[in-house]
Amino acid sequence: MASKLMRSLIYLAATITFGSLFYIVGFILAKGIPYITPEMFAWKYTTDNVSLMPSLITTFIVVGMTLLIATPLGVFTGFYLVEYAQKGNKVVEVIRIATDTLAAVPSIVYGLFGMLFFVTFLNFQYSVLAGVLTSVIMVLPLIIRSTEEALLSVNDSLREASFALGAGKLRTIFRVILPVSMPGILSGVILASGRVVGETAALLYTLGSSTNLPDSLFSSGRTLALHMYVLSSEGMHVNESYATGVVLIVFVLMINGLSTILSNRLTKGTK
Repeated sequence: MASKLMRSLIYLAATITFGSLFYIVGFILAKGIPYITPEMFAWKYTTDNVSLMPSLITTFIVVGMTLLIATPLGVFTGFYLVEYAQKGNKVVEVIRIATDTLAAVPSIVYGLFGMLFFVTFLNFQYSVLAGVLTSVIMVLPLIIRSTEEALLSVNDSLREASFALGAGKLRTIFRVILPVSMPGILSGVILASGRVVGETAALLYTLGSSTNLPDSLFSSGRTLALHMYVLSSEGMHVNESYATGVVLIVFVLMINGLSTILSNRLTKGTK
């Protein structure tokens, strides 16, 4: 009786979760697809075409630069915590507590910190550089924790077998441990990219909301999520904001698809 009840609760929870997801996505698609026009993909934004192309390119730039900086830092930190740090080390415990704490901090707090430190103190102004650095701080805890969990899931027998065959520490890490843990690490990177793509509060205070395409690291811009937020908050282009949401969903699906393909190829390469 208890097992049947538990199974029913699990099915109910899964139905509610997937039902909510399909409802939200379907609602945005139904509202946005009819208003997607070629004018929305013009290279220059105007009040007539409400083009999202500058925001789309800015999103690529912000996500790419954020992952380029945050991924090596997060992955190497995860390797240090698992492979090099001694068990029971107080520094490791402090790093883990700090990582868990930072992962729970609301994005608006990161935005205020980025505005006070990068925009004002370092005088970067509202710029791509300020937005990227703020995003790096925001997603680092996620990448560190996902890397750490992926490495901890690797069986110690693989490490012992590699050492028994005469492989050194670095060779074991790069030829044995990293390929096995790569799917878990990529999952963290995917989640990090998704958080940057959907972020508004932190980037509003650091990147700004300029409609122009950034021509340097110290130029302002707006991502797709910011573009959608500004259009909906103005109340004049609500239909276009739904259309931007459709493009944003497609963008996220593309990132997830490419990451999945890369993960599958890396996994097959180790077999």
